[in-house]
Amino acid sequence: MSQTGQLIDTLKKALKAHGKTYADVSLHLELSEASVKRLFSEKSFSLQRLDQICQLIDIEISDLVKLMESGVKSPITSLTIEQERELAADVELLLIAVCVLNHWSFEEIVDYYHISETRCIQHLAKLDRLKLIELLPKNKIKLRVATNFKWMEDGPIQRFYQEKIEADFFRSRFVKEHERLIVINGMLAASSNAVFQRKLEQLVREFDELNLDDAQLPFNERFGTTVVLAVRRWQYGLFDSFRKKQD
Repeated sequence: MSQTGQLIDTLKKALKAHGKTYADVSLHLELSEASVKRLFSEKSFSLQRLDQICQLIDIEISDLVKLMESGVKSPITSLTIEQERELAADVELLLIAVCVLNHWSFEEIVDYYHISETRCIQHLAKLDRLKLIELLPKNKIKLRVATNFKWMEDGPIQRFYQEKIEADFFRSRFVKEHERLIVINGMLAASSNAVFQRKLEQLVREFDELNLDDAQLPFNERFGTTVVLAVRRWQYGLFDSFRKKQD
């Protein structure tokens, strides 16, 4: 099979993994469903079309190429709500999940935290069952998540972080060399807001790439780094009393 054919087949698998159908693609491309089916059957995509479909599932063409070259089943992009609940209900399990998602080894986890080897292996076995990782011989860890893996929006993990970690995260003046807090405010049209959100998503992908590159560095040269990015329609409640029009 040609590389083009392999790439299109990989795209079809990625769409299926994201729960997208030809109908979703046709709506996104503003084409008839018959036209979309013909594109896939003839494997006749322009780079622009390919990029548009990748946007639908929030990946880049480069991510698609990596999936094709890996020669493995499409990695998961998210967990079910039941799986996230299982993680959120066990802080130790969630801790290890976060570690492996950040490319920690088994040895690094048990050396850094007060977690026994037995307990760590038990948790890794659970993560294997959840398909986050593949637990290999000698406790080697292979990630099974996509480059665009993320927690569910307003799901158990996201709510856990908001409730348990938010106050601790912002307990800083953000004046140290490795810290930065930026607050911006303006008035954007819906279309501009959409453009800005896509740029935020691109920034997330760049962070993930740096995280993956730095995973090759020695453990003591890497430091836990958390970024909070958010955008919404919002005005300071402090000024509510001055507003003539109330929502």
